[in-house]
Amino acid sequence: MKFRKPFIILTFIFLIVFSNTYINITNASDAPIIDTGSIYLMDSRTTRPLYTKDASTRMYPASTTKIMTAILTLENCNLDEVATASFNAVSNIPEGYSIADIQIGEQLTIEQLLELLLVYSANDAANVLAEYVGGSIDSFVSMMNTKLNELGLVDSHFTNAYGLHDENHYTTAHDLAFLMKYCLQNDTFRKISGQASCAIPATNMWGPRKYDSTNQLVIADNQYYYQYVFSGKTGFTTQAKHCLVTAAYNNGLELICVVLGNDDRFNVTRSLYEYAFSNYELKNVINKNDVVTNITVNGASNKTRNLDVLISETIPALVERNTSLELTPIIDFNNNISAPISQGDILGKVTYSINGVNYTTNLIASHDVEKSNVIYYLASGLVILIIIVIISLIIIYKKNDKIIEE
Repeated sequence: MKFRKPFIILTFIFLIVFSNTYINITNASDAPIIDTGSIYLMDSRTTRPLYTKDASTRMYPASTTKIMTAILTLENCNLDEVATASFNAVSNIPEGYSIADIQIGEQLTIEQLLELLLVYSANDAANVLAEYVGGSIDSFVSMMNTKLNELGLVDSHFTNAYGLHDENHYTTAHDLAFLMKYCLQNDTFRKISGQASCAIPATNMWGPRKYDSTNQLVIADNQYYYQYVFSGKTGFTTQAKHCLVTAAYNNGLELICVVLGNDDRFNVTRSLYEYAFSNYELKNVINKNDVVTNITVNGASNKTRNLDVLISETIPALVERNTSLELTPIIDFNNNISAPISQGDILGKVTYSINGVNYTTNLIASHDVEKSNVIYYLASGLVILIIIVIISLIIIYKKNDKIIEE
């Protein structure tokens, strides 16, 4: 097994902190009324919350825990590696918890185990992965909590790899939403977590097997199917009740929805997505390479001194539909901007404020700015003048010296 050291995502922590600065525009008058459970609905790109209910209340995650198990596996293993199920991994699942009936000594690839984990929610698959990745289940649990700390998810703590009920195994709707956002950065996670079913070929213990997803939002031709959902993980225990973490995409807008402790999780999730897609959209505040202003550069040649200052990247903002954006940029230039300047050099930053949210990006130079030749010519002229004066003085001195000799 190849073990890759997990990396700390500082930018991700910044997004979590930054998300708390948003003005709360959630739960508008036309939003669904949901009386039960804990909810967090947010835009994945900007992390702006669109609907919240008791989102910071500690809840039991049940099998939504498995999104952490999956991402740690993906960050530390190749899909074609093979794991062998141990007695400890498959024999200690309590009655009533779903299993894929993995046998002691059965060999499965990491990809197959991830499919059983995320699609069918097999708890025995979670334990097999935990032992393989961490060396032991206890070590893997330590990795889970380390990752929570790295991501800044301070209201979560895990004691097992699959969601077995434990008083010290808890999370919040807010934390799960940001954990899901992190997981969605992995293309393999996105693919597997959105499958409507998985087919496991014959192993050394079993013939071919096929399982349907526990997430009914991704299964066509059933009452809960929602075509925009592309990823998700279900969960249930008696104490946690029904839980669901999903992601949906429509018209350029990617949303993440967490519903914990609600027995109508599929309908609730669908109603939240319909509300958000109907009321919000991503709109570009300004586009990459748009001109923000024009400046005159000190010490530049006449030909290049007038410089257009451009936006370095497109700034998308989440706004209510049919909102007209008329914004004034707040420009902060670097100190002592002077020639020479290369095209694309960063000259400062620009900030746009929308509904109390600041969107900031770099300002860059539109073209090369050459240093002025005037000083060079003046300096050269001065040197020449000095040389002429010196030569003249020498000539005069020699003439005078000759007159004195005569």
